[in-house]
Amino acid sequence: MQLSFEVLTFLLAIAFLAGAVDALAGGGGLLTIPALMAAGIPPVSAIATNKLQSTIGTSSAFLTFLRAGHVDLRQFALPAIGAFAGSIAGATAVQFIDPAFLAAFVPILLVAMGMYFLLAPPMSDVERHARIGRGALTLIVTAIGFYDGFFGPGTGSFLTTALVALAGLGLVRAIANTKFLNLATNFAGLLAMVAGGKVLWLLGLGMAGANVAGNQLGARLAIRFGGKGVRPLLVVMSFALTIKLLSDPANPLWRAIGWTPQF
Repeated sequence: MQLSFEVLTFLLAIAFLAGAVDALAGGGGLLTIPALMAAGIPPVSAIATNKLQSTIGTSSAFLTFLRAGHVDLRQFALPAIGAFAGSIAGATAVQFIDPAFLAAFVPILLVAMGMYFLLAPPMSDVERHARIGRGALTLIVTAIGFYDGFFGPGTGSFLTTALVALAGLGLVRAIANTKFLNLATNFAGLLAMVAGGKVLWLLGLGMAGANVAGNQLGARLAIRFGGKGVRPLLVVMSFALTIKLLSDPANPLWRAIGWTPQF
């Protein structure tokens, strides 16, 4: 697929920004998937290519948190296995969905994710007692993994919220261990997408380089300052990109509701 220099530059910039946002609070896919779709890439290929660049970027952030001593591999090994299995199932399922349905459904999901970031309560860096055991946490993480394989945006924030609210972790430790779980979901989803032949390799690897740089910046900012201040940016960007997708009169959502907008 041929992309103009301007479009490619835009996608690389979005990948860098998404990497920084992802390392800080999760939700980078809210920027990259609609940006890829706005560039004319089919929905499943957009999800697959995003999975490639986010897997490499998340690996970079994970290693930074691991070296800093914030990741507990033993405690979260079982939830990571559940996340892997759930993501394989979700990424396999999405490849059998009608692309027109996905193109119509993505803006709805983006609005829902934007509302989540807008309305969700702030998270604390204070450690608490866990409210659920490892088995229950694994089931929840497996369900989030399925969502990540199927679509993806907001997964990091869902995982971080679960680790803070249910596992009792402080914000920085939750963000760090989210990278471990998110790496499992990303890698599993990528394997399923590669098997299905949906990845745009050159574009994905180019965006991965920008995403790694963003993740390194975001991981260091998260270790120093936490994930504060990122949510307003996610809300604005997700709504802006949703408007971009819906500004196309050919978007299948308009046909689904029986209305053709005049832009």
